[in-house]
Amino acid sequence: MDLAFTPQELAFRDEIRGWVKDNLPADIAHKVHNALRLSRDDMQRWARILGKKGWLGYGWPKEFGGPGWTAVQKHLFEEECALAGAPRIVPFGPVMVAPVIMAFGNKEQQDRFLPGIASGEVWWSQGYSEPGSGSDLASVKTRAERQGDHYIVNGQKTWTTLGQYGDWMFNLVRTSTEGKPQTGISFLLLDMKSPGVTVRPIKLLDGECEVNEVFFDNVKVPAENLIGEENKGWTYAKHLLSHERTNIADVNRAKRELERLKRIAKAEGVWDDVRFRDQIALLEVDIVALEMLVLRVLSAEKSGKQSLDIAGLLKIKGSEIQQRYAELMMLAAGPFATPFIEEAMEAGWQGNFPGGVVANAPLASTYFNMRKTTIYGGSNEVQRNIVAQTVLG
Repeated sequence: MDLAFTPQELAFRDEIRGWVKDNLPADIAHKVHNALRLSRDDMQRWARILGKKGWLGYGWPKEFGGPGWTAVQKHLFEEECALAGAPRIVPFGPVMVAPVIMAFGNKEQQDRFLPGIASGEVWWSQGYSEPGSGSDLASVKTRAERQGDHYIVNGQKTWTTLGQYGDWMFNLVRTSTEGKPQTGISFLLLDMKSPGVTVRPIKLLDGECEVNEVFFDNVKVPAENLIGEENKGWTYAKHLLSHERTNIADVNRAKRELERLKRIAKAEGVWDDVRFRDQIALLEVDIVALEMLVLRVLSAEKSGKQSLDIAGLLKIKGSEIQQRYAELMMLAAGPFATPFIEEAMEAGWQGNFPGGVVANAPLASTYFNMRKTTIYGGSNEVQRNIVAQTVLG
């Protein structure tokens, strides 16, 4: 593996850096760099800016309207956006369901759904987890019964991230109870404005309703919204999950947050504490190691090999790093990290307590939020079993 970027790749990095600098709204970058809450408008505004440039589907091939970038170019794009303070692209449309539609959808489905995803106009949600069916996704019970040219969907999904904003949802539904659980699952696209769909927000530790319960009560879904073949949805779900778990690693955000951690440590006077700086160094080593692992995947893709079998490993390490930098920020700020006044933060408050710095106000909120990372996308305990079986044998 050659870790040196080519002159062409370095020129590409400069192009991306310049464009992001000129087009990323300053108010959004300020929120990202200071861990302030992003609104739906903030996320959608950046998505539309990228969509207008043709870069929201930055991982797409040219035949579907994407830029056709190499794996390394995609990595450089993600890195420059993260370091500049761009919001993380909401992945459910462009990163997750779009590759499934490209790979397994028919021409009519591709023409119908991909343009709205590419432009950032249509917000997609993910309908996978259910009560009792999280990491054990094959046990989903949401039922879709074929009646003529429609499916009738009944059941419940949970932990639906940002589902309160969703226009459409891609769903794993059970269309058969015969044979192994995996063989009776289908992949269905559902309009969330359909009668019978109810979204109920779940309030988390950090005060936000980032996830939701979604209920389906006799929801009528046209059969033309079925992706691929009936009862073959498990195959399509695994294709999608490989993209999700690679995305969850989020090494570029970790590099940005590492710099934020260093700023907080210096502002709070703990940078000169050798033991604390050792902890920052250990975190930095882990981030570099994760980046090398990501580059290994990219190198394999660049040479025509497929190496997504270590997606679970990327998810495990990436999620642990996210929790660790949140913990170290709290430790750096000490008691000044503990105030958590949700209503004041909603109004833009950044802390004015004696002895603390304004960057401390969101720390407790971020810490609380990051407790989820080792659970979602398949819990790390389950991922370790999968890695042991598929990678180590």
